[in-house]
Amino acid sequence: MTDALQELADRIAGCELCPRLRRYCSQIATARKREFASQSYWGRPVPGFGDLEARLLIVGLAPGAHGSNRTGRVFTGDASGVWLYEALHRYGWANQPSAWTRDDGLTLTDCYITAAARCAPPQNRPTAEELAHCRPYLQEELRLLTKVRVVLALGRIGWESWLRASGWWAWLTPRERPNFGHGAEAVLPDGMVLVASFHPSRQNTNTGRLSRPMWNGVFERIRTIVPSAPLQPA
Repeated sequence: MTDALQELADRIAGCELCPRLRRYCSQIATARKREFASQSYWGRPVPGFGDLEARLLIVGLAPGAHGSNRTGRVFTGDASGVWLYEALHRYGWANQPSAWTRDDGLTLTDCYITAAARCAPPQNRPTAEELAHCRPYLQEELRLLTKVRVVLALGRIGWESWLRASGWWAWLTPRERPNFGHGAEAVLPDGMVLVASFHPSRQNTNTGRLSRPMWNGVFERIRTIVPSAPLQPA
């Protein structure tokens, strides 16, 4: 991680802008889930993770209460992460197909993962004000990640958060703004490609709203836009 990204990660982890979210994350970290009762929870805002040279940027919703809020790394330690990292490994962006702890040896190549909200929200529903508090962090990541060519937005909130942070929400008229839908794709005026997927949450995967073929198809499509690069050594 570069000095600039590390400084940003430190600022994110120390953020106290949203009292409701900080209370909730702390309460979860104190109470813990029975199966993780012996573990220490991260319990703080969760920074982004990945390759500074990434051409693929993935924008999720928020940390899971017993996933990232426990482990301290995006999409690590929960069912959504199982889906995401298996696909990233399958299509050449990750050196291993699973992610369970911050020190499990996972590395990403040509990919960076972030989120619209950095704290786990109750019922997975951050408020508009809370998302606005987090937006400068996403804007700073976009400034630092200069090689990004494709953005994969997981869920409508990830989609709209990237459009707002990148400035396109304001620059485009409501009629011009691309609409969210699984598999939706939009090429912005600067050439950036925005791709949408339903979020790989249990609410979507357990109900069949998001199937493995649907999910894998998104990554297959992205690979046609950004061809595979050699993996970095683990």
